[in-house]
Amino acid sequence: MKPSKTNTNNCEAGAASQRRGFLKTAALGTALAGALMMGAGQAHAATTWKIQSVWDAGTVGYDLFEEWCESIKEKSGGELIFKPFPAKAVAADNNALFEAVRNGVLQGMNPFTLYWSGKIPASVFLSSYPAGPDQPHQWDTMFYSMGMLEKTREIYKKYGLFYVGPIQHDANIIHSKKPVNKLSDLKGMKIRVPGGMVAEVFQQFGVSTVSLPGSDIFPALEKGTIDAADYVGPAVNYELGFSQVTDYIMFGPPGVMSIYQPVDLMDLTVNLRNWNNLDPKLQKLVEDEVRNYSQIHYLTIQKRNIEAMKKFRADGDTVTRLSQDDLAEFRRAAIPIWYKWANKDEDARAIFDMQLEYMMNDTVGYVSESDLEGVKGK
Repeated sequence: MKPSKTNTNNCEAGAASQRRGFLKTAALGTALAGALMMGAGQAHAATTWKIQSVWDAGTVGYDLFEEWCESIKEKSGGELIFKPFPAKAVAADNNALFEAVRNGVLQGMNPFTLYWSGKIPASVFLSSYPAGPDQPHQWDTMFYSMGMLEKTREIYKKYGLFYVGPIQHDANIIHSKKPVNKLSDLKGMKIRVPGGMVAEVFQQFGVSTVSLPGSDIFPALEKGTIDAADYVGPAVNYELGFSQVTDYIMFGPPGVMSIYQPVDLMDLTVNLRNWNNLDPKLQKLVEDEVRNYSQIHYLTIQKRNIEAMKKFRADGDTVTRLSQDDLAEFRRAAIPIWYKWANKDEDARAIFDMQLEYMMNDTVGYVSESDLEGVKGK
């Protein structure tokens, strides 16, 4: 029996309709998938920040910084990328670095916090200073448990910057051509030290202080134009060849490598506008990662320091140590200068007052009421 013409036409019409429906559905599905992919791309488009460190390329400090920056992409699921640069790569000097971050040429920087004491007086108290808190955990306590981080961020906001957090580095130490076994041995010496508060305290002990960039220290020691020089810790100083031009390394009492700059903090500071534009979950990631990096940075350098000290001794260098009495005398000389710097502006005073209360607490006990009697500017 032949199928009727009507039934055949109905079947063909139904098939055609199904095909048209399928094509429309497929087209809509493709369009929807494309839209979803575009939306996903927009939601997860990577934010790239250019961040310059003050570490020179090829140093242990920069190697660690570069590794950390490269880890951020994976940890953020590809949403945030830190592009690292060594010292002078984008901004030629420290002043240019500060302005480059403020103006958004760079989105962030990894400096030694003390560099900004001329621009932000409070920053002289955001890293260790002569005879002040001398243990890394004390600084972490003040920043993360006593409100110093929040106050620091409030101060930096005035400059269009966001202070993410401190990064533990090391102590700064002095390499000398002659032994320094007590503070009186410093009298008459010509020493390269940082300017500002550090220089002012050393001058109280008859030292002629000189300010030199790091690259000029080795030739100055080699030529004998200076008797001694402060710089960073043993690991980097050995790489710079200091054992070739000095014979002695001055430490503080046991457990204290430096009495004048024992916890030389670095930090991560970013452009405030860039920070505010960052997704809150990424802000939290960056804050957490700075704390993680601080520990990695510090512990790696401490390990390298132990290795470097063996090399210094093998090269014939001798460690000399100041006594607890020397440290107490150094603190007495430093206290009036603490107040001089604290009174430069209200922000500096606010930070210093937090620290002074901590130092006077019995759990620390560095300063007593009798130490402050008769101090000008108290």
